[in-house]
Amino acid sequence: MVIKIFLASSSGSTAIKKKQQDVVGFLEALKIDYAQLDIASNEDNRMWMRENVPGEKKPTNGIPLPPQIFNEAMYCGDYETFFEAKEDNTVYEFLGLTPPPGSKEAQQAENAQKLHNGSGTEEQLDDDTTKKEIVETEQNGDARIAELEEDDLGKKAETDARDDIAEEDEESRKPAEEEEQEEGEEDREEEEQASEED
Repeated sequence: MVIKIFLASSSGSTAIKKKQQDVVGFLEALKIDYAQLDIASNEDNRMWMRENVPGEKKPTNGIPLPPQIFNEAMYCGDYETFFEAKEDNTVYEFLGLTPPPGSKEAQQAENAQKLHNGSGTEEQLDDDTTKKEIVETEQNGDARIAELEEDDLGKKAETDARDDIAEEDEESRKPAEEEEQEEGEEDREEEEQASEED
């Protein structure tokens, strides 16, 4: 399948030139094979593009502006729909292509497939060894959860013990601090009386 990009090589509009460059540059960056078809110098290309852009996608004047993107004879869209697909990481879907393994789009499709199928383990349950592995994993997972819960209980007990010791220290400090304050007040009173007597 060949991606066809209908462009105007001699467009006077800088906006159209920028849009064309954006589409071509992005396809080159993704290493997607495409063919540039010039509508400015080739009347057949211009007529084919105008005839094959769906009616609901044509502007009010009926003449679609480049760039227009096709996958063989299947219409993909114009620059605006291409830009939306680019923003959503769905360019391969937009172009009607299978995303390469490892691409963001392939990962999104894989995640969507897993969500659609459930957890993804149902397909593997036909194999007895896989069943055994899943059961062992679940049992080990439960054991690990119990282990973590024991750790949490131990840490909580340790924290509670520290808090109790801190409270005891604070309570034992209070009377000592109160005594010091009382002694300090008595000393001041004695000093004041001594200075009054002088």
